[in-house]
Amino acid sequence: MQELNNAAPSMPRLNERAPEFEAPTTHGIRKLSDYEGKWLVLFSHPADFTPVCTTEFVAFSRAHEQFQALNCELLGLSIDSTFSHIAWERNIKEKFGEEIRFPIIADLSMQVARAYGMIQPGASDTSAVRATFIIDPKGVLRAMVYYPMSNGRSIPEFLRLVMALQTSDEHGVATPEGWQPGDKVIVPPPATAAQAAAREAEGYECTDWYFCKKAV
Repeated sequence: MQELNNAAPSMPRLNERAPEFEAPTTHGIRKLSDYEGKWLVLFSHPADFTPVCTTEFVAFSRAHEQFQALNCELLGLSIDSTFSHIAWERNIKEKFGEEIRFPIIADLSMQVARAYGMIQPGASDTSAVRATFIIDPKGVLRAMVYYPMSNGRSIPEFLRLVMALQTSDEHGVATPEGWQPGDKVIVPPPATAAQAAAREAEGYECTDWYFCKKAV
């Protein structure tokens, strides 16, 4: 049993420090500490020169400036070489008219992929699944999403999620399903009976004592 536990893939945990890394990329060596003070979307893909991954990289590239406007950087990863990444980037520019301006980690050793739980033996022992990690300016892992190798991600959802996290941090609130900037947010529910009794008089839009919204 101990051997099985040792062989299990490492999995990062939400609201804890994201695993440190130092790895070669298409923009030179990158470390987690390079992104201190910024949000980071770290995402893995199974392989270069594959059709689903290409659609995702085109979409991430087209949204790159929108992420940067949120003080958020993009960092890709796959278990391919830097030379493969560069050739793929050039192919995307030639065939799809999109220039990839963010770095891509070349994780031939799989050290970063294993630290972040990107290797899922049920899917593949040699390729990273479609995993996405949102890391805050303090290096804390705030969200992670895994997709199967057969299905592409929705990049607008990650933009939305970064904005939702930033709104929650700034205002101390939660966001409802499908929240978009400008929508009302959810006020934390009362923690005591006295607070619950006073809630209706606090000026929020309340459906019940535990479910109140406000504009931000």
